[in-house]
Amino acid sequence: MDDLKYPRTYHLPTSPGLQSDDKRMPDLAPFQGRRVIVTEKMDGECTTLTATRCFARSPDSGYHPSRDWLRAYHARRAAHIPNDWRVSGEYLYARHSIAYTRASGNALQSYFYGFGVWDDRNTLLDWDTTLEILAMLEVEPVPVLYDGPFGSDLVQNVVAGLDMSRQEGFVIRLAEQMPYPAGTGSAGRFFDGIAKWVRGNHVTSERHWMAGPVIPNELREGSDATP
Repeated sequence: MDDLKYPRTYHLPTSPGLQSDDKRMPDLAPFQGRRVIVTEKMDGECTTLTATRCFARSPDSGYHPSRDWLRAYHARRAAHIPNDWRVSGEYLYARHSIAYTRASGNALQSYFYGFGVWDDRNTLLDWDTTLEILAMLEVEPVPVLYDGPFGSDLVQNVVAGLDMSRQEGFVIRLAEQMPYPAGTGSAGRFFDGIAKWVRGNHVTSERHWMAGPVIPNELREGSDATP
């Protein structure tokens, strides 16, 4: 199971950042009456760490100089990741559309932020257990914007609190554990337990960031750049 990438995440119904190849969640019914976690959606590469390998975006992703830091980061933690487990997170070494800088007030605590852990049953663990495991691995968790019961005005309130100049959006997930989706179409959806909201016109450059020079994002004052 160390060759599985993170499943596709649907957009919330009101997400303005929907692209031509994206899917939209039809309604918010799956969240009603349940505890949800809202985390910042960070502008990096969705990345997977296992006991034997690490890869950005997909298992067959090739070499890129921006990923050298990631390989060293993974090497320090690989022995502590159980076989057939996966850690999912956002890799933020290279600048994409959002510049994480000290001057803008959104500098990073680390170049890798974890947001999910999959066990050997291919189950995404519940949020509380996820935080415990990330702490044991010394992996910084993604910033939490809300933790509590879902309400009809929650999405609107979170959107109102975003700074669109330096935040891409947010992800909402059920706090409970969820199995990896199987199949395609509606059967392959992420069990309606996770969705994202992305700002409109998020990508403003016609050239992909990988085609140009690597511009490192900045860490917060006092943060250790050592992987």
